[in-house]
Order: sequence, then C-alpha cells, then structure tokens
Amino acid sequence: MSKLARVFSGIQPTGVPQLGNYLGSIKNWVAMQNSGQYSELFYSVVDLHALTVPRDPRILRQETMEMAAAIIACGVDPKRSVLFRQSAVPAHTQLLWTLGCITPVGWLNRMTQWKSKLQSQNEAANLNAQAAQGLLTGLLTYPVLMAADILLYRATHIPVGEDQVQHLEFARDLALHFNKTYGQKLFPPPQSILTPSKRIMSLKDPLRKMSKSDPNEMSRITLSDTDDDIRRKIKRAPTDAISGITFDPKERPGVANLLSIYAALKDIADPAVAAHTMESMNNAQLKEAVSDAVVQTLGPIRDQMHRLLDDKTHVEQVLCDNEAKARSVAEESWREIAKCVGLAGL
Repeated sequence: MSKLARVFSGIQPTGVPQLGNYLGSIKNWVAMQNSGQYSELFYSVVDLHALTVPRDPRILRQETMEMAAAIIACGVDPKRSVLFRQSAVPAHTQLLWTLGCITPVGWLNRMTQWKSKLQSQNEAANLNAQAAQGLLTGLLTYPVLMAADILLYRATHIPVGEDQVQHLEFARDLALHFNKTYGQKLFPPPQSILTPSKRIMSLKDPLRKMSKSDPNEMSRITLSDTDDDIRRKIKRAPTDAISGITFDPKERPGVANLLSIYAALKDIADPAVAAHTMESMNNAQLKEAVSDAVVQTLGPIRDQMHRLLDDKTHVEQVLCDNEAKARSVAEESWREIAKCVGLAGL
C-alpha cells in the first residue's frame, strides 16, 4: 500500500466505550496506526453527529472527554495519529452545507438508517410527510456530514464494518458527483478497509447487539468495569445445555457470542477455530477462559484511562494540540473547495 494513504475514521462520544466499541473500532485504529502502512491517520470523536439527538450539554462534554481518554488508553498515540473533536474544526460544517446543496434528496431517502427510523414509527419505509413528520433533519442529512468528514481530509482509506459500507458508498458517490458538477477532480473516491467483523452481542440477549443504550448494565462490558464486574457479567451470560463447545450462532447464540469475544481478543480470525481448541470444555470453563481474556486485555486499559481522567487538563491539551493539526489540514482543503465553488474561503 502507498505510504501516501490517508485514513479517516470517527466514533460517537458515548462516554466510556463498551467492549463492542473497542473490538469493532478502537482496536482496529491502534492496529492501523502500528502497521506503518499509512502516511496519516485522522481519528475523530464526532460530537457534531451526537447532536442528532438533543443531549444535555454538560453530559455531552463529559462523555466526549471520556471517549477521548479511552481511545488514548487503548493505544492510539496522539503523536502518531491526529485525535481530535469534530466540532473543533469548523470546516466540517462548511463542507456539510456545500455538499448538501448538491445532494439529491432521493439519495438520502434510500439510506438504511433513515428508512429504519421511519419503520420504527410503524410507517412505510419511504419518505412521506406523515411518516417523517416527527423526525429531525439531522437524521436525514447525517450521511452528508459523514461524507464531509471523509472528503475534507481527502482521505483515501476508510475502515468500515459491514454495517457501514452504505455510508462509504454514499461518500464515494458524492465525491464523484461533486467532481463532475464542478469539473474538477478535487476529491479522491475513498476506498474501504473492510475490518474484520466484530459484532459483539448482548450478554443478556445474544440475539441483540451489545449497546450502552440497553438499560440492563449486565448486558455489556465497559472499559471501566472492574475485574470482578467482568467475571460476574460473563458468568451470568446465557448459554445452553448442549455438551461441548461449538461455534453455531443460529443454534447456540450465547456460546457463539462468547467465542466471538474470545477470538477477537486473541486475534483469532475465525471463532470456529477457537471453538475447536475448546471443544472438550463445558460452558463454565468457556466462561472462565473468556473472562481471563477480557480481564487481561481491559485491565491495563482501564487503569490507564482512569489515570488520564484524573488529569483532564492534560487530555484537553492533547486534544487542543491535535485539533490545531486537524484545522491546518482542513483549512487548506477548504480553501481549495471554496475556490472551486466560488466562495471566499478563509
């Protein structure tokens, strides 16, 4: 891969991450940073995206800080990667408006996330006045801001999971549409880096994705959980009465989820391989092995995160320094974009 490759990726400020956030995103960020394959890496806590649902300002600031501290604790080095808050770089919203002005509404109407919001109101999954009446504009235009995040930095490579492919395709289409509209090859169509799927399910209901929005704290492991918390939650996770350990997400979802967690932490590409090495275990032994793996991985991260949160002034300074780097790149990019479309620029 060319050393000129530039990566962009973002994560919502949901406070201290849960295990699914770590395995699905942050662990991959660290791996890309340490691979030496990319010339520049921009990692953003996308706090503007969080505004699609009104939040308590104090809590949003707190959870943004917690997320940033957790990312650093996980191994993202602010001296090697640019870690910044999205809202600290005004060019994101400048490009949002510019791109939004040329985005067909039909493109937005086809986005799965928007359609699912309509369906949740028990209406047809197509945009119509009745179904959309109670939804907010930010949910509709969310993909345009995601595209602006990527294109502002002329990112060439974007790490995505299977559930994010549509958003990257949208950004690619919008980049090509902008280039065609203004007759310039300003934006390189970003390429996907398909990261290994780490879909971690709830520890209470293995048919549902692990989430911080679940009111049952036993459903998830967070990076702030104590060793005892981790072991207790995994011990109480549902399994089944079948003898031996096999990876069968359809028939044995609880066991499959535990194997997925273990495999992801141990960098085993296929959970079925992990199951083969554990086939003679019983469920209690499996849970003990998974607990050990989680504790060994998250323990040092938790301790470092607490140290960082005890010195928020330091974390704030790290973010401010990185945001200056991000603004420098973004402002240079925005000047070219503004010139291209006929605006004054900076």
